[in-house]
Amino acid sequence: MKPRIVLKVGSSNISNGEMIDENKLEAIAKLICELRTHYDILLVSSGAVASGYTRLKIDKSLLSNKQALASIGQPLLMQTYRTTFQHYGIEVAQILVTKNNFDSRTQTKCAKDCIDTLLAHQILPIINENDSTALTEFVGDNDRLSAYVAHYFDAQLLVILSDIDGYFDKNPTLDSHAKILPRVTHIQPQELEAPHTPNAKFATGGIVTKLMAAHFLLERQKSMFLTNGNKLDVLRALLIEGKQTSGTLFGTLPTLPCIIDSK
Repeated sequence: MKPRIVLKVGSSNISNGEMIDENKLEAIAKLICELRTHYDILLVSSGAVASGYTRLKIDKSLLSNKQALASIGQPLLMQTYRTTFQHYGIEVAQILVTKNNFDSRTQTKCAKDCIDTLLAHQILPIINENDSTALTEFVGDNDRLSAYVAHYFDAQLLVILSDIDGYFDKNPTLDSHAKILPRVTHIQPQELEAPHTPNAKFATGGIVTKLMAAHFLLERQKSMFLTNGNKLDVLRALLIEGKQTSGTLFGTLPTLPCIIDSK
């Protein structure tokens, strides 16, 4: 059995601000194809609302509008993923969940059994929150959702691709001397209480929701890696070569057979 990794991509990683960027999607698909040689990959993807906005220009700040945009955009997003991954001979499957699914042991087991079956047949699960029907949202552009997926579906590592290089010791937009923290083993309560400040137009999180995801996993002795989705070589170096060239690792890098074999 291969090690299991959850890869979360945000709206900024697959869009150019207004619509899905096929070049960005292609780069991610190429990396996933390479990683699948060594790992079972679960992809958590935002982008449904951004996709829907290309067909219907309405105010996404209203919940009902956001739900409508997601219902329009989710099939468009999946079609784009399906077309892109077909170039690599990879079949994809859609799984939509809500927070309530993880509040029920029966529903969680049902979802895990489905994912186990898909992975056993080399199908790539693409997971998103069911924004159209969710009454209680995961706060943070799928960041916390991806942490739940990693924990409850038995992944060894969560990777969050973002529009930042990692977690800094200071705010890099305010202090040019800010440095990336390569390793974090504990998150202070005050770090989780700062305002959510998403950068991208269609994002809903920010660094705080990523810290919430990391905190959730650290409490359960699991790990998370935060890195820039526009610098995919950093992730490749970590997961294929066992070299951390940038990014922030929350916790410790799990023992991954392909890294051991490459040394």
